[in-house]
Amino acid sequence: MKRQVPFVQYKKEPQLAASFRSMLTAISIAGALAGAALFLLVSVCPRFAVPYSFTLYDKRDALLGASVADDGQWRFPPPKTIPESYKIALILYEDSFFYLHPGFDPIAIGRAFFSNFRAGRIVSGGSTITMQTVRLSQQQAPRTLPQKIKEVFLSCILELMYSKESILYLYAAHAPYGGNVVGLEAASWRYFERSPEQLTWAEACTLAVLPNQPSLVRPGLQKEKLKAKRDMLLKRLYQRKYIDLQTYKLSLAEPVPEAPRPLPQAAPHYLQFIKQQQKNRTEKYSSGIDAHIQTTALAITSRHAEKLAEQGVANLAAIIIDNATGLPIAYIGNAARNPRQNADVDMIQARRSSGSLLKPFLFAGLLDAGMLLPDQLMIDLPTRVGSYIPQNNSNAYSGAVPASEALSMSLNIPFVRALQAYTIPAFLHLLKRCGFTTFDRTADEYGLPLILGGGELTLYQAVLAYRAMLLQSMHRQPDKQYPLSSGACRLAFEALIQGNRPGEEALWLSYASSQKIAWKTGTSFGNRDAWSIGVTPLFTVGVWAGNATGEGNPAIKSAAAAPLMFELFSILPTSSWESKNPDDFERIQVCANSGYLAGIYCEKKTQMLKPKDAQSGTICPYCRAVSLTPDGAYQAIAADIPVLPKIENRFVLPAGIAYYYAKQHRTYAPLPPWLPKSAGNTAPEFDILFPQPAAQVFIPIEIEGSLGAMTAEAVHSDPNAIIYWDLDGTYLGKTQAYHQWNIQAPKGEHLLTLTDNRGRQIRRRFTVLPRHRTQP
Repeated sequence: MKRQVPFVQYKKEPQLAASFRSMLTAISIAGALAGAALFLLVSVCPRFAVPYSFTLYDKRDALLGASVADDGQWRFPPPKTIPESYKIALILYEDSFFYLHPGFDPIAIGRAFFSNFRAGRIVSGGSTITMQTVRLSQQQAPRTLPQKIKEVFLSCILELMYSKESILYLYAAHAPYGGNVVGLEAASWRYFERSPEQLTWAEACTLAVLPNQPSLVRPGLQKEKLKAKRDMLLKRLYQRKYIDLQTYKLSLAEPVPEAPRPLPQAAPHYLQFIKQQQKNRTEKYSSGIDAHIQTTALAITSRHAEKLAEQGVANLAAIIIDNATGLPIAYIGNAARNPRQNADVDMIQARRSSGSLLKPFLFAGLLDAGMLLPDQLMIDLPTRVGSYIPQNNSNAYSGAVPASEALSMSLNIPFVRALQAYTIPAFLHLLKRCGFTTFDRTADEYGLPLILGGGELTLYQAVLAYRAMLLQSMHRQPDKQYPLSSGACRLAFEALIQGNRPGEEALWLSYASSQKIAWKTGTSFGNRDAWSIGVTPLFTVGVWAGNATGEGNPAIKSAAAAPLMFELFSILPTSSWESKNPDDFERIQVCANSGYLAGIYCEKKTQMLKPKDAQSGTICPYCRAVSLTPDGAYQAIAADIPVLPKIENRFVLPAGIAYYYAKQHRTYAPLPPWLPKSAGNTAPEFDILFPQPAAQVFIPIEIEGSLGAMTAEAVHSDPNAIIYWDLDGTYLGKTQAYHQWNIQAPKGEHLLTLTDNRGRQIRRRFTVLPRHRTQP
């Protein structure tokens, strides 16, 4: 028996749902067709696959310079606007119905056809501006009928994809202007030495007619023909009332350009620097350079360079930074003009020996670490660290000098000793956090000469680092992790503003009389580099002088750089420093003689500011109670005289320090001699400078795992004395003149004993604390 399939009756689909589904289908098909059409339009739309010149502009959009495009053409990037005068002249000359046609003009094409037919050759193209733009994108396509048809088709597509204004911009950027000059902006600068916005009507007309026949009508070759075409266009402008009669007559009197002129080269080294930085990210760079200040600074720097060249100093560089933006407003990478003098080398970006430019950073770091107070005495004695013997520039010694004065006078020995205490690894870490990236060697490789120029930096990095310190001092530092406190930075700048200056530097203070400038000079070993960096709240100015070859010269000293720095400040707006922020400081009482924290024996005390969060510092080690005869003529104890001795609190420096200090400070009163045969005359005439009594010191474990060393130091009142060194009963050796010894000692308590050649002895107990491995 045959199975019957049950009949199922489906409900009829509602008419509304069916209509909705049909509509969706139609929309999908239409969307797909529209997408395909858009893809087709985009794929065939004309494009300009050409390289552009790299152009550099100042803060007011004035051209500073440009480099030729990779294909050898002066072709500037497409403009965002074009001047109205050029637009009117171009449309009137090339395409009167530009705003009306869809990309091609049938009437113009027909007129061109009959003109060419009668002439028997091509005398007119009938091309619109849109069609000419298409042709420019086709890279020298032949002028044939098939090509013309193709241009008509592509012009219609271009009109669909771009606005009329955009098409004008494309044309203006790629139109040929004779030789290797392409585009309106390049032509404006090459022929008239100004931007398109500054063109006169006559100049705009010249550039409107020139692309019509760029190979035939070139400035300097067929001057009269070019002038005739320009004047004809000026007449049409007058007839259509775009210009009045006076403008028309004045425009006719203007000459046409004779030949292309050089482009501006106001900042050639900055152009190359920015171009390298951009790495093809943009062809037009708007900088912070102020063209007026750049031109003035270049003239001043060139004048100084000529004088230095007479002394054998070939190269001079200068930079002015706007502190508000961090951008250069003037950049003279090398004032030399002769290629034989390495004039093309940008000395602002060249790595050179730092001289003493790093001292303010160490000064501020010591303040924050509590290892120094602003006017605390720093030791300035003949110093030897192993085989390294640093010298002050003056080859003189002060014995001890206030820290702020040591900075302003740029004394070498106090800062070498300070770096030894701060440690080189810690200082390298500080420098890197302050923005220096060129210190890429280990602490052992740099050694203590790092603070005197043993490392390399660039002038560009140096001025930015000084600016960063300034911003921190003014609470404008955007880097919340900046390693120095605002108070320490401000105290460093105050030392550089108000401090004494050595030798001829004191004479330059008259340059800064109109405003307070914090300035630092530096000279590298062998007189290879001279530096000068100055800072005000508004600007940071940096100058380098030397020979790009690295050749030394006695004339390469601070006098080669500082006068130029001051003269550059004279062309800048002046500014005043804000009052110190009280929240950045803590007021403390210090010894007026030593600058250390005042102790119970300090007779003269004064108030001083220190960075608020810095460590407290050290109690004055130089003031102590002294027992004297009643008349003060001798030192004596009670057993020496029948009356009670007079007790005075006196400022007493160790013998070696006092020897040099007294020469600089005639008011310094040394202790009187001991009463003859006094039982108290047991004190030796020498002292241990380091370690101090009960000192706790770190002796690092070096990178390779070996035990490091600390440098113990002593001074003697007799410069010819011999000192014998003993540690924990073990004889180490002897010293004469320079009394320093590198001591390797394990952790724990130790006793250092020194005996001079007269048998007098001093002892010093100290403790070595464990320390981790030294970091590179």
